[in-house]
Amino acid sequence: MDFSILLVVIAGFLAHDVLCGELTFELPDNEKMCFHEEIDKGVESTLEFQVVMGGNYDVDMELTAPNGQMLYKDVKKQYDSFTWKADFKGVYTFCFSNEFSTFTHKVVYFDLQVGEDKPVVESMGEHASAMTLMESTSETIHKHLDLGVRLQTYFRNHEGTARAFADNLNTHVMMWSIGETVAVLVVGLGQVLVLRSFFSSPSPRSTSANGRIVT
Repeated sequence: MDFSILLVVIAGFLAHDVLCGELTFELPDNEKMCFHEEIDKGVESTLEFQVVMGGNYDVDMELTAPNGQMLYKDVKKQYDSFTWKADFKGVYTFCFSNEFSTFTHKVVYFDLQVGEDKPVVESMGEHASAMTLMESTSETIHKHLDLGVRLQTYFRNHEGTARAFADNLNTHVMMWSIGETVAVLVVGLGQVLVLRSFFSSPSPRSTSANGRIVT
């Protein structure tokens, strides 16, 4: 199975204080990878992650604030979502660890959303007047496109996980079938040898005049 990097999608800034980023990366065995993001004070952020391929589909994950405070930590997690509001301005660090695995690589996907989306129509945030038909249509299209992107990401990850599980199951079935074939051949050969021993007769023997046995 190819555990190379499947996809790297990093979206650019939607606004000067808004970042949306997605990344799918390979996490080797006995390795720990960390990512860093600078976040302003009071900004709400959400981090979602999921193990797409590898082993038991689990990793250790921890999120640390600039002052060293541990905001989130969990072990051998397949997927989760965590939302927090920054108490300090600075670099927040989140790490994924596969150090508990000795030979299994993992493929991990995460989605980091910092801040709130900027309105599609600039005037929507400046006045409370009713939107025009064009503005309303643009907003609706934007919501549908955003939903489409999220659904595509979900189904892509789900398909990758299902494919990896199917490949692993196929390998186990093949190995089991080979083992059963070998067992049947060994049992069959043993039965033939046992049956031959039942029907094999010893050489005839005769006694000579002086009492000796002659074969």
